[in-house]
Amino acid sequence: MHMADALISPTVGATMWTASAAMIAYCSTKVRGERDERKVPLMGVLGAFLFAAQMINFTIPATGSSGHIGGGLLLAILLGPHAAFLIIASVLVVQALFFADGGLLALGCNIFNLGFFPAFVAYPLIHRVIAGANPGRLRLSLATIIAAVAGLQMGAMGVVLETVSSGISSLPFSTFVSLMLPIHLAIGLVEGFVTAAVVAFVASARPDIVQNAFPARPLAQPSLRPLLLAFLVAAVVTGGVVSWFASSQPDGLEWSIARVTGQEELSAPAAGLHGRLAALQEKIALLPGYAFSGQDESTAAAIQRDERIGTSLSGIVGGLATLSLVAGIALLLKRRSLPAK
Repeated sequence: MHMADALISPTVGATMWTASAAMIAYCSTKVRGERDERKVPLMGVLGAFLFAAQMINFTIPATGSSGHIGGGLLLAILLGPHAAFLIIASVLVVQALFFADGGLLALGCNIFNLGFFPAFVAYPLIHRVIAGANPGRLRLSLATIIAAVAGLQMGAMGVVLETVSSGISSLPFSTFVSLMLPIHLAIGLVEGFVTAAVVAFVASARPDIVQNAFPARPLAQPSLRPLLLAFLVAAVVTGGVVSWFASSQPDGLEWSIARVTGQEELSAPAAGLHGRLAALQEKIALLPGYAFSGQDESTAAAIQRDERIGTSLSGIVGGLATLSLVAGIALLLKRRSLPAK
């Protein structure tokens, strides 16, 4: 559900950049006040895990479409909404800058759609209400699935509203929304089950993480090392190998656009701000589309080999970049929160 610049006008793009920047500033203040440095490595590793997980597009049967998890709800359940928003923003920045996944003008929209709705609406107003204070495994899973679906539906609606209000594409509201919401209902169900499985795993290993996320209480004393190692291995395996088998079907947004226009991607204006940002992204992106650019191999086997190398490299490099960015931000915030000696 990463929006491209072709869908967004400069006015809408600037507005959503401002909204997301304000949310980042607010969340930074809240995370700085938590005073729990033990969460820093967990934030970094979960950022790397989410980067890798978003590379895995799964097929939506009988539709010709695919989807990937957003991850905002998972992060909110494990770390609280403020840390979740910062991690989502970091993942999307790495994806946009180094892999040209999502436009630079649309980056504010993508951060808001994938971060705000699951972390600040679906998690506190749906997940926590259904789950209650001390949920059993079934109740926790049910709350997670329902909140995941709701969060993704809100994000999909955000995409529609931002696109239509921009007015630079030929996507009519009624047709676009009638495609976006149903396909993201299916994607949200898959995300819900995946998120519920990961949350159940963490809750069984370290229940204090799930219980302490929203009130932002410090974590219990037992070492986080086994959990960190588990997520780190999962990130490496997912980004380095499982990503080879990601669905090549268009994602829910591309599928919806294709149903309306006949094209999976629309062309952005070549001039003005769109053109300058496209040129900048082309220079910055090291592995656009999570692959080597300019492949010129003569055999199918050679092409597949290079595609897999490029995908694995993207998964590993992107995960490390995200881990470094998230951990760096978290460390900086925590150090600023310490009293001066």
